[in-house]
Amino acid sequence: MAHTIQDKNKLLHRVRRIRGQVEAIEKALEAEQDCYDVLQTIAACRGAMNALMCEIVEGHVMHHVHDPQKRLTVEETRATEVLLDVIRAYLK
Repeated sequence: MAHTIQDKNKLLHRVRRIRGQVEAIEKALEAEQDCYDVLQTIAACRGAMNALMCEIVEGHVMHHVHDPQKRLTVEETRATEVLLDVIRAYLK
């Protein structure tokens, strides 16, 4: 079973929050709010998208790149941790 199916409700909740943030950007632009406020909202939305991307990538690695039925070696575990740390840092 795909990890996105297992985590479907949690992921959909995150997507709905992101949708709310995007709608807030639209409303801020329509209301001609100060550019600082619009930029802050865009940054928050981008952070939420990056967090969602990171969560799905991590699940992909753990469920599809590595065989979930196989116990990882110490080297494989460390390599996975390093890869995910790099991805998390990149997406921050």
